[in-house]
Amino acid sequence: MRLNRLAVVAGLALTVSSHAARKEQPWVSLDSSGKLVYRSLPRGDRIVDFSYAGYMGGGVSLPRVPGARRVSPSGGDDTAAIQHAIDGVSAMPLKNGFRGAVVLAPGTFSCSEALTITASGVVLRGSGMTEGGTTLTLTGEPHVAIAISGKMEVQAVGAAAHITEPYVPSGAQSITLDDASTFAPGDSIRITRYTTEKWLHFMGMDKMVRDGKAEYWVGSHISTVRTVVARHGEVLDLDVPLTDSYDREFLPPEGAEVARVTISGRIEQDAIESLHIAAPARMVAFSDPLFWAGKLSGLRDGWVRDVLVDETTQGFDFVEDSSRITIENVAVRHSTVVTSSAVPDDFILSGTQILVYKCGSRGDHENYVATEARNQGPNVVLDSTFLGDGHVQPHQRWSTGFLVDNVRVPDGGIDLKNRGEMGTGHGWTMGWGVVWNSAAASLVIQNPPGAANWSIGTLGDELSEPMKIMGVSKRDLGPDLPKGFIESPNHSVLPASLYRAQLAERLGVGALKALER
Repeated sequence: MRLNRLAVVAGLALTVSSHAARKEQPWVSLDSSGKLVYRSLPRGDRIVDFSYAGYMGGGVSLPRVPGARRVSPSGGDDTAAIQHAIDGVSAMPLKNGFRGAVVLAPGTFSCSEALTITASGVVLRGSGMTEGGTTLTLTGEPHVAIAISGKMEVQAVGAAAHITEPYVPSGAQSITLDDASTFAPGDSIRITRYTTEKWLHFMGMDKMVRDGKAEYWVGSHISTVRTVVARHGEVLDLDVPLTDSYDREFLPPEGAEVARVTISGRIEQDAIESLHIAAPARMVAFSDPLFWAGKLSGLRDGWVRDVLVDETTQGFDFVEDSSRITIENVAVRHSTVVTSSAVPDDFILSGTQILVYKCGSRGDHENYVATEARNQGPNVVLDSTFLGDGHVQPHQRWSTGFLVDNVRVPDGGIDLKNRGEMGTGHGWTMGWGVVWNSAAASLVIQNPPGAANWSIGTLGDELSEPMKIMGVSKRDLGPDLPKGFIESPNHSVLPASLYRAQLAERLGVGALKALER
């Protein structure tokens, strides 16, 4: 089924389904007082509270930072002049967390190399993303337009403890340790699950081979960082819910490891805004040198807003050590497609607590939004539309905690699935993900072993697929993998937006003003 735009509009007006006739409680519902009620799986797993995604952990409006330097276009290569202004602002003292904005005047700037921000509190702001605003034209060899680059390092301090509970469900916000005496509120901790052969076998990820070579799915371990907000004896309360489960049956005998860590080199309060980024249209393979709109790494509490991107093969990459980022009103347009089977991505969410809000893409043969390997959310795509035959699709190697909320892909797909031997052994890409009140031509929502994915209130064809095995025809791939939990297909549900409802319940309805301008 392919949805035309009239179908998408119709999808927005779908009647709210009634669960009165259902025997089972909805996975998320509203009680008589308007409070969210969650249905849990037998071991306590539930749909995660995704409201922690976004700038400052959600519910905080993006700042407007005063200008400190202004640059006008020269008619030649403007890279050095803009970088000089960025470096000048970067040397200024911090005031209330910010140094200032480099403001680019209206007009067209030529940039032959990346513009790089490496200090906290620096904003690169143009004079608008549309006609009469600021355009960065990328010239020369393919490069990243703008890089925000911290040098974040996480170092363990003292002896590690271990989680004693037989099972920690997804959505949990506390853990019990064998010895919590060295942990205190405010501590940063790293929670690590070491990969075991038993878990790989349970997940069906232990026998992948491509071109005669063994593929390795997730590596030796998966880690996530949280902050301790309280300690009660051996129990630690965490700042953000865990988006994966920890089953001791599939862990080393001592259980998941918890270490107190110090974090250095991270930068904060940096942003890109009010710009048009334009690269030459190129038909290239994904393996060729590529133009990128931006890469953000080692950044906490930043944003990208009001940015239009034309023709960069790759869009924005939010690297695994980036966190609490909002991407608002960012559009990426392509007039060409790559010549390879491997496809590019417009929004790559490798970090955590990332909110993609009111964004969009136009183009074919691509992933509009992708997650990468071994990262825990919560990450959210909200109120966004993607036009073309591409996909919103977690890409590889077990990310967890991803919400697709009121998202439209009228001629493409939304997939939370097992990619099997594709790439270099991408395997199960997503666990504990939710598609909520969205619409797509097709959806592939699958339940991994020991985990779940949900499609709730969504319009589109809910398809089944087997695991991909390279070199094997579709008819010989074997049985389809189990579908995820499909609730109220083709009928929208309440609350209309899961993210908004969770944000209002956690922080109060005033927090919703952060989504208004």
